[in-house]
Amino acid sequence: MSKPKKTPAIADKKTPGLAASNMTGTGPGGLGVRAFAEWYRDRELEQWAKFDFGALEKIAKAIETAEKKGKQIFVMGNGGSAATASHIATDWSKTAERVGKPLIRCTSLNDNTAFMTAIGNDLGYAELFSRQLQNLLNAGDLVVIISGSGNSPNVIKAAEYARKTGAKTIALTGFTGGKLREMADICLHVDSDQYGVIEDMHMAAGSILAFYLKQRK
Repeated sequence: MSKPKKTPAIADKKTPGLAASNMTGTGPGGLGVRAFAEWYRDRELEQWAKFDFGALEKIAKAIETAEKKGKQIFVMGNGGSAATASHIATDWSKTAERVGKPLIRCTSLNDNTAFMTAIGNDLGYAELFSRQLQNLLNAGDLVVIISGSGNSPNVIKAAEYARKTGAKTIALTGFTGGKLREMADICLHVDSDQYGVIEDMHMAAGSILAFYLKQRK
């Protein structure tokens, strides 16, 4: 009987993004669409089998604390994680709304194009989120940072500024989690190197939280 193949260890992704020449974690290569879809499905099911529900509960509690105290929540990310940040902010602000109950004050830092390009042009892309937080963040607010690698300079700077300001930090990460995983107060980590799977799980976590918040009595 042949031994089952060991799943390769997940390596730290020191550089953000996924350039055209970088096939890291994309898949086995050379598969037809059905075989690739089955491979992808299996990778996602592996992540659901080891999903960190404890971290999800801690995130829910942090959101509810911010809601109760009237604090703000700021969500951010790069690339696909930027889209996830916008989606999550919309869901937590609008979808989670309950009749006669306090609203969750949640904003995506990816949605003010003029401010973002001013920062990028004048100060550099690494300042994209931390500079926005300088205008907006107060002690006790909640900062949610979404990053596959956990090593993008702009999210690291955002986490550093949040910590200095006295805000609570939540990270959604992949690969090994990078620097961000160790910096955050709470981290929901997806132990995968397949970007699509990582982003799917981050989005699922955001949706679970939105509908959990909405269905409360």
